[in-house]
Amino acid sequence: MLNRFRQFWTTIISPIANLLLRLGVSADAVTLVGTAGVCAGALVFFPRGELWIGCLVITAFVFSDLIDGYMARTSGTSSKWGSYLDSTLDRLGDGAIFGGLVLFYARSGDDWMSGIALWALVMGATTSYARAKAESLGLQASGGLAERADRLVAVLVIAFFADVLNLPILLKVVLTLLAVASTITVVQRTLSVHRQVQAERGVR
Repeated sequence: MLNRFRQFWTTIISPIANLLLRLGVSADAVTLVGTAGVCAGALVFFPRGELWIGCLVITAFVFSDLIDGYMARTSGTSSKWGSYLDSTLDRLGDGAIFGGLVLFYARSGDDWMSGIALWALVMGATTSYARAKAESLGLQASGGLAERADRLVAVLVIAFFADVLNLPILLKVVLTLLAVASTITVVQRTLSVHRQVQAERGVR
């Protein structure tokens, strides 16, 4: 859903990306710094209950995901290595965000929500893996109820306002919905791959 806004944000970040290119900064360096910033924002501030600060720090670095891609395309340095590095570190950043929430609830003694956040983390990672594995087999497993960008924006926006407005129930509801939606997405992608495999067998 959020991919439709990619062109808008690309227009916004292009001056920054062009400046970094003129300074000799590589797209890979931006990827690494962005991931480090996301992980630091999530694992330093979330466990301490400083959700709104963590969300602001994470959001500032999340845009590196657009910047590095734009830099690679503009400079003609797009490569399989860059694609691999970007995708792999995206998973690391996502894990840090939901892992930080797991620690936040665990420290507050809310075992139920800690488990929900952990399940959302696992299902989010499985969603991405399902797509990558399918594509490695020459199949398709994209789409579904909860894609990565949707999960990321939802959890960051709601965590910010839940903390600022002192309405913790907001984050609990959204995390639960994300855990359910991610589970459904994994099932959807699995069924899609199964149908494709069955169709191939039918052709043969």
